[in-house]
Amino acid sequence: MTVAGIVLAAGAGRRFASTGGQGPKQLALVDGEPMVRRVLRTVEAAGLDEVVLVEGAVDLSAWAGSATRVANPRWAEGLATSLRAALAHARARGHDAIVVGLSDQPGVLTSAWTAVAAAPAQPPIAVATYDGRRGNPVRLHEAVWDQLPTVGDEGARSLMRARPDLVREVPCAGEPDDIDTMEDLDRWS
Repeated sequence: MTVAGIVLAAGAGRRFASTGGQGPKQLALVDGEPMVRRVLRTVEAAGLDEVVLVEGAVDLSAWAGSATRVANPRWAEGLATSLRAALAHARARGHDAIVVGLSDQPGVLTSAWTAVAAAPAQPPIAVATYDGRRGNPVRLHEAVWDQLPTVGDEGARSLMRARPDLVREVPCAGEPDDIDTMEDLDRWS
């Protein structure tokens, strides 16, 4: 089974900007490193078959490293369009599963990406949990790709709610909270 690590980074970060954030949220510095680079470095260390960066509002080529860049021209329509862009790429590359995370979660550890990717293939969805709370990353086997939303700002969460029988929880260490505001960023700096 081949597994691609997917980092969704296509949004404009409007909430971040509305709280005083300067520049694209993906490039906000966390411990002196652009957040998107830090997240990509974490995923690259997990040893997955391919690392994919889905971008849209911001050109992230200077920070992509060895990740394959996938453009989402429909990024403004919501997260589901970024997930769809990632799935189209994964299908074209012949991957059996993807492990998806967000570019604004610098506290998700490499060990979480590795554990979620290595979870048994059945059930077809594996989700990281942190102290019993579900978060990212999420592994999606190709068997469920067509059941994922095509529009809106939700990825696999709606499918996991509707079909709990398809989900395996994987306890992980780390901090899964998003950096959505300047206050969130200040906690990391």
